[in-house]
Amino acid sequence: GARELAGYLAGLGGWVAALAAAVLPQWRQSSYAGDAIITAVGLHEGLWMSCAAQSTGQVQCRLHDSLLSLDVHIQTSRALMVISLLLGFFGIIVSVVGMKCTKVGEEDPITKSRIAVAGGILFVLSGLCTLAAVSLYATQVTYEFFRESTVPINARYEFGSALFVGWGAASLTVLGGSLLCCSCPAKERRGQQYYRQSQPSTTREYV
Repeated sequence: GARELAGYLAGLGGWVAALAAAVLPQWRQSSYAGDAIITAVGLHEGLWMSCAAQSTGQVQCRLHDSLLSLDVHIQTSRALMVISLLLGFFGIIVSVVGMKCTKVGEEDPITKSRIAVAGGILFVLSGLCTLAAVSLYATQVTYEFFRESTVPINARYEFGSALFVGWGAASLTVLGGSLLCCSCPAKERRGQQYYRQSQPSTTREYV
């Protein structure tokens, strides 16, 4: 029960962090490398909007106008994050039903353990989708930063804080799902073990 609760809390925390990462516009931000360290405007871009933060503290954001005009890696990361959040949402619901410390749904411990394992699998898949989305976006940012270009290095983009939140969310979600997947039906295992041990002796008695 304690392991299931720890897995559920880790999965829930990872899902909340993934939701925050998907909403935050800091997936990539202006680079402050190079000669011109002090800039008047800092640019941030995310999956849904781009923002400009001025040195006076004023921040202006604008939603991405067109879906089809976006780069492929942004569209793919969007889709993966949406799938991740949906899988995590269903994982939260299924895990609540399958946990031993809840009175929701079935009362058979074997059935509840199987439901908890199903919730853990959903959490693991959600974490993998988050990991794929964040890593794909980070790979594209790295490629654009180091490729040869006429753009000055201080006008390029580097990793934003949302990427690190996404990596942390993926780790928590996969960890929570793995703990929930360890909830094997103990009674069924003992029954199978007893059957294996009693089968040869029964055969010898008949012989």
